Amino acid sequence: MKQNFNLGSLPRPQFSDPDRNAKLAAVFPEVERLFNAWVKQRHMPGAVMGLLIDGELAWVKTAGVRELDGRAVVTPDTVFRIASMTKSFTALAILKLRDEGKLALDDPVAHYVSAVADLSYPTKDAPALTIRHLLTHSEGFPEDNPWGDQQLARSEATMNAWIRAGIPFSNAPGMAYEYSNYGFAILGQVVGKASGKRYDEYLRTQILEPLEMSATTLEASEVPRDRVALGYRWEDNTWKSEPPLGHGAFGAMGGLWTSARDLARYVSFLMSAFPPRDDPEKGPVQRSSVREMQQVGRSQLASAFRRTVDGPLELNVGAYGYGLGVSQSCRFGHSIAHGGGLPGYGSLMRWLPEYGVGLIAMGNVTYASFGEMFNDALAALQRTGGLQPRAVVPSPALVSTQNDVSQLVMRWDDALAARIAADNLFLDETSERRAAGIRDLNAKHGPCQPVATIEVENALRGKWRMPCERGWVDVAITLAPTMPPRVQYLRVQGVLPPGPEATKAIETIVGLMNAWDGTVADSLVAPVLDVARMRRQVSAAASWGTCKVGEAVAGDGRRESTLKLSCERGTLNAGVSIDPNTGRLTNLELAPTRDQRCVP
Repeated sequence: MKQNFNLGSLPRPQFSDPDRNAKLAAVFPEVERLFNAWVKQRHMPGAVMGLLIDGELAWVKTAGVRELDGRAVVTPDTVFRIASMTKSFTALAILKLRDEGKLALDDPVAHYVSAVADLSYPTKDAPALTIRHLLTHSEGFPEDNPWGDQQLARSEATMNAWIRAGIPFSNAPGMAYEYSNYGFAILGQVVGKASGKRYDEYLRTQILEPLEMSATTLEASEVPRDRVALGYRWEDNTWKSEPPLGHGAFGAMGGLWTSARDLARYVSFLMSAFPPRDDPEKGPVQRSSVREMQQVGRSQLASAFRRTVDGPLELNVGAYGYGLGVSQSCRFGHSIAHGGGLPGYGSLMRWLPEYGVGLIAMGNVTYASFGEMFNDALAALQRTGGLQPRAVVPSPALVSTQNDVSQLVMRWDDALAARIAADNLFLDETSERRAAGIRDLNAKHGPCQPVATIEVENALRGKWRMPCERGWVDVAITLAPTMPPRVQYLRVQGVLPPGPEATKAIETIVGLMNAWDGTVADSLVAPVLDVARMRRQVSAAASWGTCKVGEAVAGDGRRESTLKLSCERGTLNAGVSIDPNTGRLTNLELAPTRDQRCVP
């Protein structure tokens, strides 16, 4: 199907801090300390860790040895087995075949693997097993760690015999996420059938070689002896050798070997799918498909918890894409990761697509884990202030409309309003009422000035603040799905600085957050205010730490005012109502700002 493109209509998001890279680099010594301590704590004979920034391996460190007998040290070129991280390579192969028209994700698996046709489904209304079910671990097979680890060397004939004998279902297909190595092993057969090549040959020629991953292989015998990391387990306070597992039909679920440099190339390629842009395609799989595999395919249960009773509340939403884990926390909105664990090895890759930063690590001890250490490393990077997402750039349509709306705010013009309004705007509120509201604002605030800046939520939605002779006006717009885009939503809100009574009230409340004083509170409030509720709010707000009074965000300057409080652990809005006759507080509302995803 032919596609049309409106090039330039969706500007590429950009990092706005010119000192970003320097800030991130400043924390490399702390990340190295975290890495070395973790390797020692987890009894890893050897390990390697890398940090990627904007597609480059900006930092890489090694620790320990790749084999105990010769005490040969680990280098960035040492090859480790990465186990289940292989699954994303298999998913890439499937998507490449899909893009070439050789399969569809909703095709029945039985079209490609005849043994699957003999499966007995658990319910009469169960759908036929599809490729998408396998990609997202929603085929209904039981979770099979660590059983799957020991099946790597099985032949295709053995696997097909097992499938024909039956696979017990823990769920009907399409109902729930449950991790299945078996499912991804079957995907290896799908790749072979759809491509007409063996899975390992297709992966090598269509994925690995185009990405110049020369150290990456499914066959341990292809790795030079002086580069391979031998596997160990920590048992009885000593290291014991783990016999290497051979390569076979289950390799598509966890058989790859790779080096830190190769893995960095791979993760860089996956990260390069973001953001969407007009640049030429460079990879073996098109960017839109690489982004697709990093989106939610099958959700998991969300959780909100505290690591300790006095720790911050944390939100985590887990999901699976295609061969990759997708998660959202209150700290980072979109995180991609996958680990790998086999007897003798453990690995992890994680990246933040919107931040351009990724982490990789591999170790040669059974099920070596790096998750908590990665959390600490990302927290250290965030503390520098350099770990910020790309800033959305407004579209030309949004910039043009901002200029037009600013003109309306300064002086209403019916013809201009009619030209930029979507057909719903004056049905939701008449042009006459909107014009009257603008005239009232002009009278209250005096002349206002246009601004060149705009706070962008996406290419067609934004807000800005216009300074006026008295206070300012906050404007927010959303453009409609019309061509050209017109204004479907318009909010114009005047803000006057708080009067002395409101300012005093909020400053007093900030002091009460540090130490409650009933006498001070009683001197502040009017009889109508619920002091017990006020104390509960103030006590809860103390979790945000020491706060400073910031800018006004709403209010008429006399009766109602809302000011932002900049606190140690986030930001709050403090809204107060003042009795104009007595100057006393009649209402208090303390609330986290809406853009604050993490709360203490």
